[in-house]
Amino acid sequence: MKKTLIASAALAATMLAGGAQADGHAVKVGVILGFTGPIESLTPQMADAAELAMAEVNDSGKLLGGKKLMPVRADSTCIDAAAATAAAERLVTSDRVVAIMGADCSGVTGAILANVALANGVPMISPSATSPALSTAEDNGLFFRTAPSDARQGEVLAAILADKNISEVAVTYTNNDYGKGLSDSFIASFEANGGKVTLNAPHEDGKADYSAEIGALASAGGDVLVVLGYADQGGKGVIQAALDTGAFDTFMMGDGMFADALLADLGDDMDGSFGAVPWSEGEGTEAFTAITKAAGVNGDSSFTRESYDAAALIAMAMQAGGEASSEAIAANVLKVANAPGEKILPGQLGKALEIIAAGGDVDYVGATNVELIGPGEAAGTYREYTISGADYKTVKFR
Repeated sequence: MKKTLIASAALAATMLAGGAQADGHAVKVGVILGFTGPIESLTPQMADAAELAMAEVNDSGKLLGGKKLMPVRADSTCIDAAAATAAAERLVTSDRVVAIMGADCSGVTGAILANVALANGVPMISPSATSPALSTAEDNGLFFRTAPSDARQGEVLAAILADKNISEVAVTYTNNDYGKGLSDSFIASFEANGGKVTLNAPHEDGKADYSAEIGALASAGGDVLVVLGYADQGGKGVIQAALDTGAFDTFMMGDGMFADALLADLGDDMDGSFGAVPWSEGEGTEAFTAITKAAGVNGDSSFTRESYDAAALIAMAMQAGGEASSEAIAANVLKVANAPGEKILPGQLGKALEIIAAGGDVDYVGATNVELIGPGEAAGTYREYTISGADYKTVKFR
């Protein structure tokens, strides 16, 4: 159910569309996520978190002399590049957004970047596109992300197995840019640590039966099945087939598998399985937890922290550039994200806007200890978890 603060922001956006847009006070920001598709159980919370940051900015009244942010949602589908491109084109050409919070899955994010953002000079900040290929994609300084690259996640997953003295695994990955990139990264790190991959096999999302895939993986053997897929689609289907046949009973999962819906469906059968997901700890995370609880937003879901931070960076970069334009945002994201400057936590966006307006510098810590490196991507930390009693239990942060 849409909570009070977000509903108020949506109502304000509707009112702005009818009036304030005409006098230049409404600034539209695209929120493009897979509201349908393999991560549809995650994206409503991600959008709510991003819109919470925008509502916080609007409530402060400090953005560029009183301008208001208007979120405009669009569906990336996560997996259909053509549909995602069309949705992004509508955001840019019809809705005239100045920036995009999104997209989510790596393949559609790359398609939007190449086909829409570059052509129109519109910056994107993705909270969850993690393919290593995006680090070297042509972007003309328009693409940023608040989730770390899967080059880092592969190392983390391999290190977890090393700590558990697990040296032989089978691997299955969703057959797209995200799955292939994460699989390549993980296997390179795992084998460098002396591990053996018995079989590395892709799976397609949307199938009703994964018994053939599980048959091949079971024949190859392995102490654990590594599942690098989506919790609402093929990844879940592969695990269900493995449990039904008894082929595997322990799974290590990548970030796309972390979802409350997975445990709601598979419950105690997942006990003993484990994985990692981008996550943070510290005062920024604690502040985010406090403001999401107060607003009735589920901040404990995957990539909600990254979504809040992406939207916050868009607003602060706009303020730092002195205008509500794509050019100002793209030119100032790194400036507001990194030192030097006064550290800014979730719930302090109004303070940040005041400092910037007065000519000062901010160093946005945010919910994820934001530090953008290299081509504008997050350094990032990961939460290692295990599943016990049909619940996620934190082991440690890496």
